[in-house]
Amino acid sequence: MVNYLYGLPSFIAYLITAILLLAAFMYCYSRITPHHEWTLIRQGNAAAATAYGGSILGFTIPLYSAMAHSISFIDFVLWSVVAFGVQLATFFAVKLFLRKQGESLSQHITEGHNAYGILMASVAVAVGLLNAASMTW
Repeated sequence: MVNYLYGLPSFIAYLITAILLLAAFMYCYSRITPHHEWTLIRQGNAAAATAYGGSILGFTIPLYSAMAHSISFIDFVLWSVVAFGVQLATFFAVKLFLRKQGESLSQHITEGHNAYGILMASVAVAVGLLNAASMTW
């Protein structure tokens, strides 16, 4: 029984750290976007919920990969921070791309245009998958 529980402290450390990193990402993402996800979600805005949910998945996928492939706890945390930055940069890249097209991503999401929420979520998940695959050294 003792050998079975040997890995429990590591399990708890990785799990709690991953949850804290996810909570930090959710907080930071909702603070850096010009629109207010939680307010919009409370109002029933599906575009905001879709975009926000996609960003959460887009971060969680490489977070999982970092956890599964890291060689140490510190390695896991460092690669998670990289994933954090990549996902935030993804939002700004889509926002910049649309701005060059004369459109505002935040305005479309605020106005509940589901197509833009789906677009943002899809790009976030796609980049998250690429990010995760890049961590499988």
